[in-house]
Amino acid sequence: MKQTFPSDNNQQQEIADARKCLAAFSCIEPKQIESETEKQQLQAALRLFCNLADWENLGVCATNAKEGFTALAQYLAALGYDFDQDKVDLEACPAPIYIKYNGQKQSCLTDGYEGKYRGVLVSFQAEDERVCGTYGHLPLDLFA
Repeated sequence: MKQTFPSDNNQQQEIADARKCLAAFSCIEPKQIESETEKQQLQAALRLFCNLADWENLGVCATNAKEGFTALAQYLAALGYDFDQDKVDLEACPAPIYIKYNGQKQSCLTDGYEGKYRGVLVSFQAEDERVCGTYGHLPLDLFA
């Protein structure tokens, strides 16, 4: 069950800090994680927004299906979703792939991907605009 939106000042600051952390990875050129602390802050920010959002959509841009579905499975596990990667044919798409995971329906679609970026896009869906937004490209191995 999702949390209700926090009302005290400390939690509001935590949300503002999380949004700032996520926004740093939402740019034209992908940003690299520079320290273990930064990695942990990004992970915590994603988990916080996941808890506050009604649902999330994830988009994975990867070199092949194995890389993409491995990243998707790691993200979903970290965000509290059940996902059975064993049901996916990881050899089916050796070319660059885009995987869209709908957290509301808990389903995914795949398509070819010709872009140069690799990473994960996370789109938070919520009534409160402070939580809504799309962030990324986040590192494929953020939760490895």
